[in-house]
Amino acid sequence: MFYKAIREGLIDPARSVQVGIRTWNSDFMGVRVLDAPWVHRYGTAAAVDQIFAVVGADPVYLTFDIDCLDPAFAPGTGTPVAGGLSSAQALEIVRELDGIQLVGADVVEVAPSYDQSDITALAAAHLAADILFLMRKQHRP
Repeated sequence: MFYKAIREGLIDPARSVQVGIRTWNSDFMGVRVLDAPWVHRYGTAAAVDQIFAVVGADPVYLTFDIDCLDPAFAPGTGTPVAGGLSSAQALEIVRELDGIQLVGADVVEVAPSYDQSDITALAAAHLAADILFLMRKQHRP
């Protein structure tokens, strides 16, 4: 999806960040990638600093792909890959985005048929709620 959107000029890769990626790609098309090992090594505060450095004051659409979480925290996804972020790391990153110009968001890739005891749905619900709180805070008069 992002490949096509960048090719069509819908997304500016120089102002885009992907966090928690665990699969390698030979061409990230200019998008700043903070893969899961990077976040594990440098921490969530460094990830947030990088996000703000890349997106600046520009309007931001946040799409949260639940499969960036390790399968221990989100087994209910179509592409589980070991070594991902914990739900605590993801929530910490999202909660520290206060001040970002968030214009829209979604949480994707939850697959209920693979979800053991609703673990993935619970993580997704908490992340979606925190994203909504961020959006509400910036629209408060």
